[in-house]
Amino acid sequence: MILPGSQTAVLILLIVGMLGWALWANTFKAAGGAWRFELFYFDFAIGVLLAAIVLALTAGSLGFDGFSFSDDMRLAGKRQDLFGFLAGAIFNLGNMLLLGGISITGMAVAFPAGMGFAMVVAALWSFALNPGGNSAFLSVGAVVVLGAIVFDILAFKTWSTAKLKAQAVATGKTRKRKSSLKGVFISLAGGLLLGSFAPLIQLGRAGENGLGPYSIGFMFAIGVLFTTFVFNLFFMNLPVQGAPVDMAQYFTAPVTRHGLGLLGGIVWYIGMIASLIGGRVEGTARVAAPVTYALEQGGTVIAALCGLLLWREYAGANTGVKIRVGLMLVLLLAGIGLFAAGVETPRT
Repeated sequence: MILPGSQTAVLILLIVGMLGWALWANTFKAAGGAWRFELFYFDFAIGVLLAAIVLALTAGSLGFDGFSFSDDMRLAGKRQDLFGFLAGAIFNLGNMLLLGGISITGMAVAFPAGMGFAMVVAALWSFALNPGGNSAFLSVGAVVVLGAIVFDILAFKTWSTAKLKAQAVATGKTRKRKSSLKGVFISLAGGLLLGSFAPLIQLGRAGENGLGPYSIGFMFAIGVLFTTFVFNLFFMNLPVQGAPVDMAQYFTAPVTRHGLGLLGGIVWYIGMIASLIGGRVEGTARVAAPVTYALEQGGTVIAALCGLLLWREYAGANTGVKIRVGLMLVLLLAGIGLFAAGVETPRT
């Protein structure tokens, strides 16, 4: 299998991983507000598995080490296969909730809330299972990221309330409507799960019969595709927003929408496998743990900026909202920096 042999190659992989995790949701936004996330997700999951298969049969089966994807799958333990599958299942429910939050609030709100909370949860899991690193930096980092989430919520609450008031004035309705934080809470629930699947990845790769990066990525992708059909039965019949979804809409949608869903899955998986490989390289090619962490988590900030600048989700916001959004971004960056400074650097 092909693995990076230099720090430069590892850095490129980590940057690709950051961009993949940051940009995939733009394909959902590009599909248009009429395309429900429940239907988009079928194509997303198919795209994830397609990318996993192609990469496993190419990059995972080439190279000069004589050890291929098929060898890895044959020698891996059944428990490791199961851990990879379960990691995909837990991730998938969390990612579907995050996408549900995006469909309600937008990327600029859902990503900082959901992925910010995922950072905190992942740090707690990591410290509980593998104590190490600088607990002071990690603790302060968690507080700072939670502060970013608070400003994220305040900005959205202020903006959505002002928007409702403007709509009431325009329509002449005097009845007051309260802005809802349902999309934020759905994103936070997704973050709880998205911060919890990494230990299963570690278990799937542990031991003499552990899975390699392409193999565990393949099992992960199977978990994503299989559970999509299970979880979507719930989301389509008890939607987070709007009326129940008819499956017939999926088959009558334009090809471009299906293409965007497939592209979203492919982009996300490329980001995932790039981070998975780049973050576990050993020897002289290994990049320092703080740099690895910062690049892995930087996608959250990029995704929020896409929502703000590309999709203009806070268009027309007043100064107070802009200040809160700015503070949210600053605190999010500071929290990532503190987490990066607090992670334990593996011994050589």
